[in-house]
Amino acid sequence: MPFFKRKPVEPVEGREVPAVTSFDEKDHSSLENEKHGITVDDTIAKTSGSDVPRVNELSELEANRELKFLRKLHRWDPNLSADVRDGIDRAVDDHDNTAEHELINLIENDSPYPEVRAAVRNYDEDVPVNTIRAWAIGMFLVTLGSAMNMLFSLRSPSITITSFVAQLVAYPLGIGWDMVMPTKRFRLFGRTFSLNGSPFNMKEHTLITVMANVTFGGGAAYSTDTIVAQKGFYKQDFGWGFQLLLTLGTQMIGYGYAGLLRKYLVWPASMIWPSNFVNTSLFYALHDHNPTDPAKANGWSIGRYRYFLYIFLGSFVWYWFPGWIFQALSYFAFATWIKPNNVIVNQLFGYQSGLGLIPITFDWTQVTGFTLSPLMFPWHGIANTLIGTVLFFMITSIGLHYSGSFYSAYLPMSDSNSYDNTGNVYNVSRILTPNFELDLAAYQQYSPLFLSTTFSLSYGLSFAAILALITHTALFHGQEIWVRTTLSLGEEPDVHTKMMRKYKEVPAWWYAATFLAFLAVALASILAYPTHLAWWAFFIALLIALAFSIPIGMISAITNITLGLNVITEFIIGYMQPGKPVGMMLFKTYGYITMTQALAFAADLKLGHYMKIPPRIMFTGQVIATIWSSIVQIAVLNWAFGSIENICDQENVHHFTCPGGRVFFNASVIWGLIGPQRIFSSGQIYNNMLYFFIAGALGPPIFYGLARAFPRSNIRYINVPLIFGGSGEIPPATTINYTTWGAVGFIFNKVIKNKYRGWWSHYNYVTSAGLDTGLAISTILIFLTLQLTDQTAPSWWGNNVVGSTMDAQFTAFQKTVVPPETFGPKVW
Repeated sequence: MPFFKRKPVEPVEGREVPAVTSFDEKDHSSLENEKHGITVDDTIAKTSGSDVPRVNELSELEANRELKFLRKLHRWDPNLSADVRDGIDRAVDDHDNTAEHELINLIENDSPYPEVRAAVRNYDEDVPVNTIRAWAIGMFLVTLGSAMNMLFSLRSPSITITSFVAQLVAYPLGIGWDMVMPTKRFRLFGRTFSLNGSPFNMKEHTLITVMANVTFGGGAAYSTDTIVAQKGFYKQDFGWGFQLLLTLGTQMIGYGYAGLLRKYLVWPASMIWPSNFVNTSLFYALHDHNPTDPAKANGWSIGRYRYFLYIFLGSFVWYWFPGWIFQALSYFAFATWIKPNNVIVNQLFGYQSGLGLIPITFDWTQVTGFTLSPLMFPWHGIANTLIGTVLFFMITSIGLHYSGSFYSAYLPMSDSNSYDNTGNVYNVSRILTPNFELDLAAYQQYSPLFLSTTFSLSYGLSFAAILALITHTALFHGQEIWVRTTLSLGEEPDVHTKMMRKYKEVPAWWYAATFLAFLAVALASILAYPTHLAWWAFFIALLIALAFSIPIGMISAITNITLGLNVITEFIIGYMQPGKPVGMMLFKTYGYITMTQALAFAADLKLGHYMKIPPRIMFTGQVIATIWSSIVQIAVLNWAFGSIENICDQENVHHFTCPGGRVFFNASVIWGLIGPQRIFSSGQIYNNMLYFFIAGALGPPIFYGLARAFPRSNIRYINVPLIFGGSGEIPPATTINYTTWGAVGFIFNKVIKNKYRGWWSHYNYVTSAGLDTGLAISTILIFLTLQLTDQTAPSWWGNNVVGSTMDAQFTAFQKTVVPPETFGPKVW
């Protein structure tokens, strides 16, 4: 039997179409029975004429050499299945001419990754993108979403309008535009245009979604927390000029970095960016209403559009129960209901300040609230994160807490507050001078700083993750990075990259100009105002962001899990410029968000790559939308501070308590005033956490050696940075958010993917889109109609029991002291 089956494709008028093949969607068990581990069906794919395979022109030696090159690039690729990897090994080692040519033909005409094949079409369609309709709808949603997220971020509980909402809302707006706007063509300045020149299409929809994603998809701009901390808590206002310079600088410098990252994070086929698959699947579901072929979906024939609507409606209706009517379904910590005042039970089984050792929830918010939908994560990423969660936040946390380490008996098991030596939340105002500097005498009279068990452990794990990132990237991806440094776009062996060749790529100087222009803007923000951030420290922050962009970006593109730089930037600036809280906030913002924005830009470039959006249009849309969104958010922020009485006050009657800015303020006091030297240095309470740096540096070399010794074992899937840092949202997240996330991920991306590959390929990402968007719309409606109008949830057992436990009241302490008694060291 030949390695792959092929059949010629009939030419399309005006276009030269090659013979291609496609990976089969058979069950995994069937694949294992094939001679080379892979088969292909006779799927016909459309490509552009420039992508004619040159397979038959290659000699056996050339084909062998090309496959060896591919094997080198993908040697440690966890997303490449063992079947494909073994097929390449056999073809290369046996010099099987037929298998070699068929493998190259397949890889150049379809993706070798089942996730990509399930969610991305391997052909392009020539439809308009840069239309008045796309820009009008896109900028409207950018304005509305940015304004709402900025305003809602100042309120507690807060809410975030995600890009999924924008993607869903954009569809009826686009269809409505088709129905209302005239099709007449106009002429202006020698150019003709139309308000409605063609039906609303997926490429326009993609551009709109990308504009929304880069501007408000993750909430309000990170810099606004710094501004809120200044205005609301430090009572320091540098004015609109500073706020605009800071926001534009922090939002845009990373976009300049993105130009350097394209050949490492966007063009390679191995950088799959799983988060994009929900977006692409939703595009196809909304725009393609055809039924599904039952032969390819394990007997299911329902079309993706109708299936999406059912899941969306089910998710929308269901969330009213755990979100409002029966809230115990969300925090289903039944053990704490039985023993609401038992400290140990609440510490071990509580969901809010405990470990949640019996993870049960009926709320999709609990599953996805801190980690996003598990249906978009590859199983190996989920498994590594679960290993870290169980090993550190269940087993190690229990050992630390009940051994009395770090005075844990006087502290909660898990929360993100800081405490003093009486067990109360640390009162930062007691150690501040009128000029917001550290009052050392007051600090020495008051208290050292104490952290919950999981909070202290999370800092150690963050230290380990940073060092593990460096050694892991060097060992597992070093060769790949070096090869890609010399590789051009045209040499990438990827069907989607090849199809993008017909569009003009963004010149490097566009990215360089963006970087330099907003570098000047950022420098103005720190040098023209008394920020206490030295110019050299600012450049160190940018270098940190640049240095970690590729390591963190590769982890994110492969596993969908993004590790943060917030802790390490706080740690570094705390030692470099102690006693400067505002400078600390700016260093953290530039060091952390510059990398985050660069990766967000790269992820959206990959989305445009999958949907075949011309890169120059993508770049323009992202940049213009981000600049406009920054202006909108600063305008709304200043309106709020000028119009909402007692904003940021803890007792604000409308709950505009500025939760994000409050956290930023407290962190600036802890790291900028008290400083890491009084928390982690020799002789301090949490000094032992520094040993995690050593563990992080040594972990990857150990597993790299084992993976080389046993190359066909599952050791090759061990990802040490994810084990240390994958569950980095704990606290304020608890283990239930990760264990339930992991359980759902195991069911869909391990069990169903392997046993029912056809169903998984057609419906997995559509299921995720339906659950996420239904939840989002339901949450927004509850927030706007009930919470914002100060309505109270029904008073009955199913709601009241949630708040009646020590876990929910954050009072599960083993020991307490009565002032003037204190715990902890007597001198600090």
